[in-house]
Amino acid sequence: MKISTKGRYGLTIMMELAGKFGEGPISLKSIAERNSLSEHYLEQLVAPLRNAGLVKSIRGAYGGYILSKEPEHITAGDVIRVLEGPISPVDFTEEDDPAKRDLWLRIRDSIASVLDSTTLKDLVSFQDPGKADSYMFYI
Repeated sequence: MKISTKGRYGLTIMMELAGKFGEGPISLKSIAERNSLSEHYLEQLVAPLRNAGLVKSIRGAYGGYILSKEPEHITAGDVIRVLEGPISPVDFTEEDDPAKRDLWLRIRDSIASVLDSTTLKDLVSFQDPGKADSYMFYI
């Protein structure tokens, strides 16, 4: 299964909103600038997120978008399903071989488990364990 730019950029929007949760609305323009993305494209992505009840829009001069729930109550799976549709590596309903059908189901369930167990809070607070501390040594 390959996540398209819709899913990836949608997750970017949601992570930006989660990172500023409780600080007021954030404009799509600022998200677009910070991530070098098209503001117009982000506008197309935020509409289904709003319709699904994941974000709220705030109108006015200082308006923008906020999460409708706390970041720990929204999962990556919630976002991906809204923007990408059902999670499935193949159309396994047409599969006539029981062994392959079982394989596709196990792959789907594994992907869904990872997405559904990863919250926006997890994503914004992620610390890369492989990233070395950026100490500066002078000799």
